[in-house]
Amino acid sequence: MPFAVKVEAPDAEVYEHRPTVRIAQGFNRMFTRIYHQMTVLSPPRLPRKGAAILVCNHVSGLDPMLIQGACSRMIVWMMAKEYYDLKALTWLYKMVEAIPVDRGSRDTSSTRAALRALANGRVLGVFPEGRIETDHELLPFQTGVALMAIKTGVSVYPTYLDGTQRGKEMVPAVTHSNRVIIRFGDPLHFDKRQTSREELEESTQRIQQAVWALRSASLRDKMLS
Repeated sequence: MPFAVKVEAPDAEVYEHRPTVRIAQGFNRMFTRIYHQMTVLSPPRLPRKGAAILVCNHVSGLDPMLIQGACSRMIVWMMAKEYYDLKALTWLYKMVEAIPVDRGSRDTSSTRAALRALANGRVLGVFPEGRIETDHELLPFQTGVALMAIKTGVSVYPTYLDGTQRGKEMVPAVTHSNRVIIRFGDPLHFDKRQTSREELEESTQRIQQAVWALRSASLRDKMLS
C-alpha cells in the first residue's frame, strides 16, 4: 500500500517556527556562510511547505550543518547511531529531531521514523552513500531513498557539496575554517507504480546520476573561474 503523505502538515510549520529552532538556524547560517566560507552555486529548490526528500553526497561530519545553512526549511537528518549517541551532542540531535540509524542491522525503526517525518510534512535529509567518501568518486547509492520516494510520492531534491572539509574527522571539520561549495538541483519525481526490484534500482541510479550531474557542473564552474 502506498504511504499517504500530507501536503501541508501543521506539525512541520509549528516546529520550524519555534523560537529555539529559529535561533539555532540563524546561528548555523552565520557559522557556515561566514566562518566556513560557504558558496552556494545554485539555490535550494525545496518547496515552501510540505514533504520533501533531500539527498547529498557525503564528505565529512560537517555536511548536515552546511546544507542546513543554505536552506530556509529545517531538515530532519537520518544519521549514524554512533554519532547520535555522542553524549556531548545528543541534546542538539534531539532538538533538530535527527533520526539515528543503526548501520549494523536491518533498522526498520529508523525507516518508520523517516516515513512519519514525511507524513508530517517535513524535509527529510539523507546521505544515500551510507558513509563518508574517501575520494572524489561517489559511492554506490543505497536503494532506501528511492523506495521511500516511490512509496510516498514525495519528490527527491539532489544536492552536491565539496570543499576543504573533505576527509577531515568530525571535530576538525567543524572547528577548523573551510572553503565550501554547494549546489542544489531540480526535483526528481517518481511513479508509485514502480514497484519491481529493477525499477527500484533504476530509480536509485537516476538519483545518483542527478547528484553526479551537479558535481560535473561544479567542476566546470571551477575550471572557468
